[in-house]
Amino acid sequence: MLGALAKKLFGSSNDRRVKGYQPRVAAINALEAEVSQLSDEALRARTETFKQQLTEGAKLDDLLVPAFATVREAAKRVLGQRHFDVQLIGGMVLHEGSIAEMKTGEGKTLVATLPVYLNALAGKGVHVVTVNDYLARRDAEWMGKIYNFLGLSFGIIVHGLDDEERQRAYASDITYGTNNEFGFDYLRDNMKYEVAQMSQRGHHFAIVDEVDSILIDEARTPLIISGPLDDKSDLYVAIDKVLPKLIKTDFEVDEKQRTVALTEAGNEHIEQLLREADLLKEGDLYDSVNVTLVHHVNQALRAHSLFTRDKDYIVRNDEVVIIDEFTGRMMPGRRYSEGLHQALEAKEHVTVQPENATLASITFQNYFRLYKKLAGMTGTAGTEADEFEQIYKLEVVEIPTNVPVARIDDDDEVYRSFPEKVKAIIKELERASERLQPVLVGTASIEKSEQIAEMLVAAGFKQIDFGQPGALDTLYAAARTGKSTKQFAVLNARFHEQEAFIVAEAGVPGAITIATNMAGRGTDIKLGGNVEMRVSIETAGMEDGPEKDAKIKEIEAEVARFKEMVLSASETI
Repeated sequence: MLGALAKKLFGSSNDRRVKGYQPRVAAINALEAEVSQLSDEALRARTETFKQQLTEGAKLDDLLVPAFATVREAAKRVLGQRHFDVQLIGGMVLHEGSIAEMKTGEGKTLVATLPVYLNALAGKGVHVVTVNDYLARRDAEWMGKIYNFLGLSFGIIVHGLDDEERQRAYASDITYGTNNEFGFDYLRDNMKYEVAQMSQRGHHFAIVDEVDSILIDEARTPLIISGPLDDKSDLYVAIDKVLPKLIKTDFEVDEKQRTVALTEAGNEHIEQLLREADLLKEGDLYDSVNVTLVHHVNQALRAHSLFTRDKDYIVRNDEVVIIDEFTGRMMPGRRYSEGLHQALEAKEHVTVQPENATLASITFQNYFRLYKKLAGMTGTAGTEADEFEQIYKLEVVEIPTNVPVARIDDDDEVYRSFPEKVKAIIKELERASERLQPVLVGTASIEKSEQIAEMLVAAGFKQIDFGQPGALDTLYAAARTGKSTKQFAVLNARFHEQEAFIVAEAGVPGAITIATNMAGRGTDIKLGGNVEMRVSIETAGMEDGPEKDAKIKEIEAEVARFKEMVLSASETI
């Protein structure tokens, strides 16, 4: 009771901490008029002035107010965006090495520029970590305009770079990249023979975007670098030809435990098949001389009975690429161990890579604890606040929204079974589709999203094929005429490259998008659709000129009209 009274009188500890930043916010705002009068050259020159002050003994905290004011002005000139006061507070939280919890759409990407610029002045390198290559490249190129304007360099670490390109990126003042790439580069550096060959130059300060996903959900995921063992690819292919001859009664599958085992009859049958294929040359299958053969048979059996293409993995560019069961994202470079990946390659008739032995390994948890200062931002950190404190000594600070949240959060509805729940979802989707209200359906796993998709198709809905050009043309055409189209999009690893586009267009009138709760993070859903995304796709290949300008204006006008349609559809609920 006393605690509740104190909270009412003085506010929560979070409220008091946020209030403590207000004097510095006021100081930054007081500098705005002065800084806005500076020429571009004078504004850029402030970077060298700050660096000089640091060499003369000033601390980063001493420069926070003028540095933040400088970045805000640069953002106004380069991007046409001005940091709100709450974004300044978010930047201060990140600079202090804490986690800023900011609601979706509050501009975390822009917030990061403030502490990134300030800490980059020390010349030791700042790392900004994102969840996929698209976001790393997008954020770097987008916010990099601010850094370049202020005289700082930035680099991007994505999949497929060579050592020289990585060294250049890490030598930059600011480096954007994915958690996987930073971790693997650290492992590779520890396997180099000379310091000059290493890519990374230390772990000074990192800001982790979607911090709960990377530091909690994937914290114990090991990154492994492997080396090849003896090539047994022919044996995998030979056994894969034998396995389809088994019948259902030859093995038992436990899908819950993800295990499969041969029955007694199955052991006799596989033994007979292996002898006929001249693979079992002496003794019985379970004699010690055939232990390798048993292992290969078991892995092939797992590959055929437990792993499904386009759900657990996809095949592209002559490779089997694993799909993360929680995010629905591809994990290039990751491979199953103990010959399972080779068994999958044989099953899918792609090149079977040699088996590997582990040469180096580290978890994300251990890698990110290497940084002298670590910060993070996300929209959902409060639920894991205790874990962040215990594992990483990171405090979570909830940043208020710039304007009051208009969203209505209804109570949960509980159903006795999954089919009943999906029937209720379908009814709601049909009602929303009739009034052209866009709907986003979040699922806990890619498996659940596929199940909902199958039930939607059975109910008369049609899945959009993003493998075809102009996949959303029918949706746009229906929105123009004000008619309902029972089409839906499923966001999964098969359309990894279009992930941002699918999410960005989830706000088009009548759009239905099914995605895992973690897919599409970092891309805003704008009511009516995303102008920038449509312009980049629909004007691709067009030369600058009146025709392109007319097309852009046409898209802008249509998206504005679509937005009004969505708003009016929401008002009729």
